[in-house]
Amino acid sequence: MDFEQLDVYKLAETLSDGIWKLVTEWEYFAKDTLGKQMVRSVDSIAANIAEGTGRGSYQDNKRFIRMARASLYETRHWLRQAYKRKLISEQAALGIKPTLEELAPRLNAYLNSIGKTKKQMTNDQ
Repeated sequence: MDFEQLDVYKLAETLSDGIWKLVTEWEYFAKDTLGKQMVRSVDSIAANIAEGTGRGSYQDNKRFIRMARASLYETRHWLRQAYKRKLISEQAALGIKPTLEELAPRLNAYLNSIGKTKKQMTNDQ
C-alpha cells in the first residue's frame, strides 16, 4: 500500500500542519528554539511512516514506525514546554490534543499489522 493512503500517515500530516500553523505565529526567539525542535519532531512522524513503507522489508518498516512513535513522544514533550511557557493557549492545546492522543494507538496498530497479512497467507496455504 502507498503510504499516502494510510490513515495513520494522514493523521500525522494533520498534526504536523496544525503545529506548523501555531509555530509560525510565535516571536523569533521562541520559533528559533522550541519551535524548530517541535516542527522537526512532528514532521518526522509522517516522514518516518513514508520512509518505512519504502524500505522494502517488514523489519525496516517496523523500525521506522518505532522511530515515528518516538518522534510523537518528543512532540508531546515540546508541546508541554510550549504550553508551560505560554506559547500556546489552552484552547490551542485542547485543539491539538485529540489528534495527538489518537496517533499513538494508530501507530501501534499499524506497527502490529506490518507483516501479518503475509504470515496469514502463508498459514492459510
